[in-house]
Amino acid sequence: MLRQYELIDRVLGYDPDADEALLNRAYVFSMQAHGSQKRASGDPYFSHPIEVAGILTDLRLDDETIATAILHDTIEDTVATHEEIERKFGVNVARLVDGVTKLSKIEAQTENERAAENLRKFLLAMSDDIRVLLVKLADRLHNMRTLHHIPSEAKRRRIARETMDIYAPLAERVGMYEFMKEMQTLAFRELEPEAYESITRRLEQLREGGGDQIARIGSGITLHLGRHGIRAEVSGREKHPYSIWRKMAERHISFEQLSDIMAFRVIVADPDQCYRALGLIHRKWPMVPGRFKDYISTPKRNGYRSLHTAVIHSERMRIEIQIRDQEMHGQAEHGLAAHWAYKQKTGKPDSQSSWIRDLVEILDHAESPEELLEHTRMAMYQDRIFAFTPTGELIQLPKGATPVDFAYAVHTDLGDQTVGAKINGRVMPLRTVIENGDQVEILRSKAQEPQPGWMNFVATGKARASIRRYVRQKERGERVALGTKFYDEIIKRLPAQLGPQALKQALKRLGLPDQDALMEAIALQSVSDAAVLEALMPGAGGAALAVRAAAAPQSEAISIRGLTPGVAYTLAPCCHPVPGDRIVGLRRPDEAVEVHAIDCPRLADGVDADWVDLAWGDVSDGGTARLAIVIRNEAGALGVMAGILGSQSANIVNLLLVHRDASFHTFHLAVEVRDVQHLMRILAALRAADAVSSAERL
Repeated sequence: MLRQYELIDRVLGYDPDADEALLNRAYVFSMQAHGSQKRASGDPYFSHPIEVAGILTDLRLDDETIATAILHDTIEDTVATHEEIERKFGVNVARLVDGVTKLSKIEAQTENERAAENLRKFLLAMSDDIRVLLVKLADRLHNMRTLHHIPSEAKRRRIARETMDIYAPLAERVGMYEFMKEMQTLAFRELEPEAYESITRRLEQLREGGGDQIARIGSGITLHLGRHGIRAEVSGREKHPYSIWRKMAERHISFEQLSDIMAFRVIVADPDQCYRALGLIHRKWPMVPGRFKDYISTPKRNGYRSLHTAVIHSERMRIEIQIRDQEMHGQAEHGLAAHWAYKQKTGKPDSQSSWIRDLVEILDHAESPEELLEHTRMAMYQDRIFAFTPTGELIQLPKGATPVDFAYAVHTDLGDQTVGAKINGRVMPLRTVIENGDQVEILRSKAQEPQPGWMNFVATGKARASIRRYVRQKERGERVALGTKFYDEIIKRLPAQLGPQALKQALKRLGLPDQDALMEAIALQSVSDAAVLEALMPGAGGAALAVRAAAAPQSEAISIRGLTPGVAYTLAPCCHPVPGDRIVGLRRPDEAVEVHAIDCPRLADGVDADWVDLAWGDVSDGGTARLAIVIRNEAGALGVMAGILGSQSANIVNLLLVHRDASFHTFHLAVEVRDVQHLMRILAALRAADAVSSAERL
């Protein structure tokens, strides 16, 4: 484990202006916070964050990132809090530590490729500061280096699989190839121990048989380029075991049939010399057709630049060669981290205007490290968020999504039955916008149905389509039910009972496919009552209507029991009828029946619609009443009003201050009530209070 002074000397070695006091405080705080905690190896737990910090010093990262690495497990694994970290180490370090903590809480679901890819996207989306991602990758790398200390084979294999599926590809995506290769090698050793041992044994035999073959080939390349005036730094290596195993599997060949086990790296002064060196190498050794790649003129999507070729060496073997300059080499080794270190050091934009195209947006217009920090953001997936089910399954949603969207994304049935939601353990309104990393638990009931009002806040196409489909089905069902009630009233006007074939013949005359279509047409008045009577009993239409007009005072009111407001009928906004009010309905072609209180002033003005006598029936859902309440302008008066409404079990759904002066305040309220008797008790209680000057129904 690195000692305190050793770690700080490393940082000061590449950044003399680093905040030494910050690093010292972080070291001591972390050591005290972790206390006597132990790792599986028996080492003090504190050794882990220090080693993670050491890995990041190899990348020459800034002092805030190193402090974050030292502190990255304190919020999750000790009694330390975000507020305490912010107070002691500043807003930036606290934000970074919090970001790493959120990533660490993720339980990977890697049983299938889609889940693994979703988690990679989530990690990117959560890492709005690139340094969060760098600390997390270093954390995972050190955990892999110490994986063998974990006694449970199942746990070791789970961590190794997670690393192979999630973190190694993520390191590759951001160009950190050295991290990727080491993670893959360590995970491969755990997941395929026999294959790992076999390949490493074959590599040892190859080394013993070939002696200093890598050194000889490397020296030959160096001398050849030097004779033509190019100073080059050449290094060679065997490909790592996982890379060899993957090629064997992809090509279905044995180890002995592999001809490109060795790879060499040629580092020269500048891009021009890269192309000169390539020409010289191709002139001396034959190129393998199809193996040349120019990533300098056309960089990879993660910003990687280099020339790649494969040649047949004089020792009758194929070798791979990568040619790049020093800056390209730094980025190839450490990708995002190298670019961050370069920009943080110079504070100036470099020649790459869009370094990581679709993955990371780095704005090259910063004039200071502080401005750079604000501009260096993970740009990919900014229009999406990622949330988790209580079991850890990852759900991807658009920004602005709500728990209803989340429920439908899990399963249509769950969306249909949603009655509430817990977000991070707290019950929240269904219209709450979900944030990145939230854990969402949907509360369901088989008695629940999709609500038309959900359309006002859902963000996903699946949720909208499901709600619309249900509402359309419900609307048709309720229109059929309401139309059937109208139909029963219509046929009472006929001079004789209908025969068994009358309805079937009426459908033909009206051009309707079935009985439900007729009932829906009657409810929407797209076919008139007279037309229905004439179709049922030709010649009876006019006479039956005359009979109805004469008998109108005795006709029985049609019950709207069992029908849904806003679906089969609408409650008029001018009078807000509630159960217990005497009501009438207005029928207009192709519109839902509009329900009014019998004493609604609008009806007295005359309306262009057919009237129908309605009754509530046994309605238990209640309704919304509008009240005008005038209270005294004195301390506590509004609280008195709210208290009375609460004591009467009246829920306020809207409150508007419409007038105020020195003596009185006038409010208009929308209040949920059970029926008109409930409303009268509420008004009586309000009028009895000294703080209330008047209370009336609007």
